[in-house]
Amino acid sequence: MSDGTYTVRRTRNPFLGMNVTLQLVLLTVILFIVFSLLMAKGVISVDSVAIKPNNIFEGKYIWTFLTSIFMHAGIFHLFANMISLLSLGSLVERLIGPKRYLLFYIFSGLFAGLLFVLSSLFLTSDAGLYAVGASGALFGLVGFLIIITPDLPLYVMFIPIPVKMKYAGPGILIILWLISVAGNIPIGNTAHLGGLVAGLIYGLYMRKKYRNKAKMISRYFS
Repeated sequence: MSDGTYTVRRTRNPFLGMNVTLQLVLLTVILFIVFSLLMAKGVISVDSVAIKPNNIFEGKYIWTFLTSIFMHAGIFHLFANMISLLSLGSLVERLIGPKRYLLFYIFSGLFAGLLFVLSSLFLTSDAGLYAVGASGALFGLVGFLIIITPDLPLYVMFIPIPVKMKYAGPGILIILWLISVAGNIPIGNTAHLGGLVAGLIYGLYMRKKYRNKAKMISRYFS
């Protein structure tokens, strides 16, 4: 016989239990799959997901400033960016906290998209191109770490020895630029630059606001 008393066991949402970096990785992978399936079935077009300067200038698909951050050009593009996000994002999240980190990540991606669109006014060949990927937001993390942890060792692509962040960050940007020019590959270099600039500015702001903590963190990673 029951006395009418019931015990309610609270279950924890596994997604909410993850750190923000893991949540971003999972969300990006899910949205990549969803967007890809919807485009394959003709439900949506690439214009609905990827950022295209000509569309923005016409006042269309403004939301692609955000959706383009979570869409990628293929599995390898997605994999490379998510590996970078796991390594760089986890560190930045620990340094500045989850809420501030999430806002900074999104802002860097949006700023990267904005610079890509504005730069197409001068690089007219980019006006009709589409841009997708988390690279702009990732370069925001790189820019931040250049300021806060300039001597942090980082392995860059196929270089077998670690390179300090203050050299690796700009170096990666230059390498990608050279690859795009030499191979005539449409890499969003201006978006990468936009993310890097956003990160540098935020890093300078945080270093000035928390001067003692910034010095301590810099010494720890030197």
